[in-house]
Amino acid sequence: MTIPIQPTPPRPSGDPGGETAATFYDQIGGRETFRRLVDAFYRGVADDPVLKPMYPEDDLGPAAERLTMFLEQYWGGPGTYSEQRGHPRLRMRHMPFKVNPDARDRWLLHMRAAVDELDLPPLAEETLWSYLERAAHAMVNTFEA
Repeated sequence: MTIPIQPTPPRPSGDPGGETAATFYDQIGGRETFRRLVDAFYRGVADDPVLKPMYPEDDLGPAAERLTMFLEQYWGGPGTYSEQRGHPRLRMRHMPFKVNPDARDRWLLHMRAAVDELDLPPLAEETLWSYLERAAHAMVNTFEA
């Protein structure tokens, strides 16, 4: 029986370095993997006529950095996102934008392509993708076109 990999909270600073289980973040390659994921995702967003207007900066770099920090923290990496931005409050942060099913599906299309570029082991890929799908569905805040 295979036990699914679950997100692990970051280790507290000052951890004496005892034998601790690797986090999902560590298991899939840490910051480098999440950076590759986010870079591939935003290549798709940059040309998307529905999603690109949702990003306040012309340069997608700041949004990419925020998403990278969020994903790293969620999956057991550094807590930089919360240190810099506070609690994620994903639904609240997305409320100013019209996230309808079309926007969700476009987000998932670009994220699916990005996940595929990572070429992760099947269990890691499914674990990551399952979370991203649930998160995308949770962000829908309108059914207006």
